[in-house]
Amino acid sequence: MAGKPKLHYTKGRGKMESIRWLLAAAGVEFEEEFIETKEDLEKLRNDGVLLFQQVPMVEIDGMRMVQTRAILSYIAAKYNLYGKDLKERAWIDMYVEGTTDLMGMIMFLPFQQADTKEKNLALIIERATTRYFPVYEKALKDHGQDYLVGNKLSWADVHLLEAILMAEECKPDVLSAFPLLQAFKGRISNIPTIKKFLQPGSQRKPPTDEKFVAVVRKIFNI
Repeated sequence: MAGKPKLHYTKGRGKMESIRWLLAAAGVEFEEEFIETKEDLEKLRNDGVLLFQQVPMVEIDGMRMVQTRAILSYIAAKYNLYGKDLKERAWIDMYVEGTTDLMGMIMFLPFQQADTKEKNLALIIERATTRYFPVYEKALKDHGQDYLVGNKLSWADVHLLEAILMAEECKPDVLSAFPLLQAFKGRISNIPTIKKFLQPGSQRKPPTDEKFVAVVRKIFNI
């Protein structure tokens, strides 16, 4: 199990996408083994390689890691994207949990019924612009630095950029009232490893569409 990390998940964003982002930002090449049918998932479960019978699962450093947060924490620590001390790590954790909450709302939007989608989309925009983005705008303003924590690229920055781009897919001008976040987006997007991940042909997955929703429902029986 040595060599490149191997990611086991469906051929879409979901909970694996943040893991792809973090590995890419760290400059780590990875392989993907896609779960494309219910049988693929059952095989993993029957082989006993999924600790809680769930994916994402990442083979890395001789481990078969599950649970998204555990995988992301490991990658962040391994590739020096997790702050220099416990206090910095605590701030990174707080920022990451905030963006995870926002991204979760966006992630599940395509799976909702048509009659609730519009209401939930409005709620996502409202939460993004009144609860989450003001926090990051204020953080950048208060310390006047390029990054959220310790003036060094961290998991918090990578996660926030992913969240910003997801929110912009919902509403292109969602950052209109946040000039510092607009500048942040430009800076982080131009970090060479991240810039490469944002190019066509990378392992970044497209937004979830109805076709993919149907595939996921079939695989996971939902």
